[in-house]
Amino acid sequence: MDFIVDGFFRAIELLLSGDASTWSAVLATLKVSACSLLISTVAGLPCGFVVGFFDFKGKKQLRTVLDTLLALPTVFIGLVVYAFISRQGPLGEFGLLFTLSGIVIGLTILAFPVVTAITASTIEGIDPELKLTLVSLGAGKRHILFTCLWEVRYGILTAIVNAYGRVSTEVGIAMMIGGNIKYHTRTITTAIALETNKGMFADGIALGLVLISIAFIVNLSLSFLRKK
Repeated sequence: MDFIVDGFFRAIELLLSGDASTWSAVLATLKVSACSLLISTVAGLPCGFVVGFFDFKGKKQLRTVLDTLLALPTVFIGLVVYAFISRQGPLGEFGLLFTLSGIVIGLTILAFPVVTAITASTIEGIDPELKLTLVSLGAGKRHILFTCLWEVRYGILTAIVNAYGRVSTEVGIAMMIGGNIKYHTRTITTAIALETNKGMFADGIALGLVLISIAFIVNLSLSFLRKK
């Protein structure tokens, strides 16, 4: 137990002293998480609304695909993205492999079905009378869209938080596409895995504390928005 206690205090020391390698991983994680979440949210919310609001041929099959993508193995996503952005791949000329931009692509693919599927399920739960009332009052498509989104705003926030939880704690994609390069593409999760394997327990605890703090702040923000 002594090494756990010592590791914890050493972790606090690393965070307070502004250790370069530790905070570099933190900043890299915040960058790729924020970018991938923004892209997946902008793309996923409209798609989720369309799937949840309208009835069309093949909707059930599409929902099945979306639900399947929720459980898509992250290492498979990393493998596919790696194949596309490697030198031999169709996107190899852009030099995305072993960059933060490459990690963002993989994390966006991971987060998109989460935002889309949960948004669709939330939209489907809207009271049907609301839609009929809006149409009978002559509301335009834009007004119907924003009114429905406002009614299910908490569900949408939950979708975004769930997506952020997945991208911020991802290891496989970040490791395969980013390469875990120190001061460049190393994220919190890949750094924890590496430092723990090296026996640097304190470094792993320090990064774990940051990851837990980020999750706490995100959930606290969600709770605050719900009260408002």
